[in-house]
Amino acid sequence: MAGRIEARLEELGIALPQPMAPLADYVPYVQSGNMLYVSGQLPLIGDRVVTGQLTEADHVESEAPPDSRLAEAAEAARLCALNMLAQVRAATGDLDRVRRVVKLTGFVNCDGSFAQQPQVVNGASTFMGTVFGEAGRHARSAVGAAGLPRDAMVEVEGIFEIG
Repeated sequence: MAGRIEARLEELGIALPQPMAPLADYVPYVQSGNMLYVSGQLPLIGDRVVTGQLTEADHVESEAPPDSRLAEAAEAARLCALNMLAQVRAATGDLDRVRRVVKLTGFVNCDGSFAQQPQVVNGASTFMGTVFGEAGRHARSAVGAAGLPRDAMVEVEGIFEIG
């Protein structure tokens, strides 16, 4: 029987992907006590990574139109969060064990002229709130990076409290 969080994902029409294998010499997650640290996850759709670097030309004054690069980047951050949940389920066996999303750190592939990293990483933050409700509200950092693995547009890592 699916748990509460898996039922919520199903209600949203979301299926968790297979957890991504590490790209180098690290593990996808580490649990220490009741804390689960999940390595950075990329925006994968099947075997394809959402790629690209954002610039000042991608800035949007208000809400990002659906066809903008900023909206594409926020969706890439949501995909990172989805892949992170696949790792959490692999680590815990049951997403209902998540007591709280403690912190997310988002890295946005951008040059020095881009300054809307928080709007990009909102894609991951909003997703966690939608899935976990109040327990999905978290501390966060949104950082610009000159390059990411496999030219990914975004990478997100997370810390979860597990019960």
